[in-house]
Amino acid sequence: MTDTLRPPLAVAPTTATEGATEAPRKLSRSLGVVGGTLLTLSCVTPASSLFVLVPQLFNALGTATALSIAIGAVICVAVAFCYSELGTLIPSAGGEYAMVGTLAGRFAGWLVFIQSIIVVMIVPSVIAIGTAAYLAPIVHLSPAVAGMAVMLAATVAGLLDLRANAWITGIFLVLEVIAAGVVSVLGFAHSQRGVSSLIHGTMADPQGVTSTVGIGAVFAVMGIALFVTQGFSTAIYLSEELENPRRNVARTVLWTLALSVVVIIVPVVAITLGAPDLATLTGGDLSGMVAGWSDSALGTFISLCIALAIINAGIVMVIQNSRVLFASGRDKAWPEPVNKAFGTLNRFNAPWVATLAVGLPGAALCFVPGQLLTNITGVAVAALYLLVAVAALLSRRGAHKDVPAWRQPLWPVLPALLIVMLAYVLTQMDVKALLWTGGITAAATLYWVFYLRPRQATRWVITVPEDDQA
Repeated sequence: MTDTLRPPLAVAPTTATEGATEAPRKLSRSLGVVGGTLLTLSCVTPASSLFVLVPQLFNALGTATALSIAIGAVICVAVAFCYSELGTLIPSAGGEYAMVGTLAGRFAGWLVFIQSIIVVMIVPSVIAIGTAAYLAPIVHLSPAVAGMAVMLAATVAGLLDLRANAWITGIFLVLEVIAAGVVSVLGFAHSQRGVSSLIHGTMADPQGVTSTVGIGAVFAVMGIALFVTQGFSTAIYLSEELENPRRNVARTVLWTLALSVVVIIVPVVAITLGAPDLATLTGGDLSGMVAGWSDSALGTFISLCIALAIINAGIVMVIQNSRVLFASGRDKAWPEPVNKAFGTLNRFNAPWVATLAVGLPGAALCFVPGQLLTNITGVAVAALYLLVAVAALLSRRGAHKDVPAWRQPLWPVLPALLIVMLAYVLTQMDVKALLWTGGITAAATLYWVFYLRPRQATRWVITVPEDDQA
């Protein structure tokens, strides 16, 4: 038996009482595979991964950075299979929490929702802060101020029509791919070391003293490596707005992952081989390396492309994350005034209150030191993937056994292996980040015990809209 309820079609209220209890309007299906892929690929842009997150991996792993991303990509293939199957079974803007809550019960869905909220509120700010370094050729801003400006601009864009945003982000995505391509060419053209260095990881401190990178160090930062290609899950948040989700959700998820891995890992390999020395590579100053490989005009062009790409990533993340809050309001996760606010759509059919609730706190978080936020996000992403894998093990029982959907290969072996791998990855992560994430989850559990659970008939009722095209 499922906890999911399917809402009636919204109708115009005839009385004040009816108007107070009217279900929020459904999001319209206006995206195809191309539009959905443009939006989802934008969540794993070279700006948000290669040019902002990867330098942290270079700091920790040196020449083993490409290896860590490759391992993360292999893990993400199994994760993408789980997302594809569950996303076609449960095509809801609630994403992971709707999938897990439907298949594994409401409390499991609530725990997933909390991990999603951690990512929702932190990730856009972490990415936006990176803008300042790439605007430096034309204007000098503090990372916090630049990040705040990006978040505010992304919030305004998130209030507009989704199809318009798909084309806006598509244009920016072209610039990102050009920037990544130019960096790749420059890196390969200035190669300083052999391909074997990608496997035998070494790094150097600022004084040039080298050291070997072990496999334990690789798994210690695997949360960041998973985060690098994490954006493919955006297709799940958009599944309520994808045409023919039974077919297009899986296509969008898998195409996005494949393209993002290529766009990210090729420049990483080029940078690793082309860095002038190990100390420079470990320092992670990508803009400085690009400037050293090229003339000032080309370096400025690349930096501006990267800055635009970060803005692009901010727009897509705000769009994605507002859909999570929209769905939580529709599913009655909060006191009624909050539910109503999150479920309100504007003239462009965008959840405007939910968009502001993501964008404005995100602008404020730009003034918080970023390293801890990045580590907390890595823990939340790994925990999120683990819970999705658990739901994938339960996806072929009861009423869901014979539902038409995309089915992953090698089930149940892949989700079982994924659970074991992610559980190990979590044990290797930063202790402080684990404690912060655990504390947030514990507080959310108390909210479940004392507020949501006693009101199961009227609160946290997970909704999956009817798929009229199934």
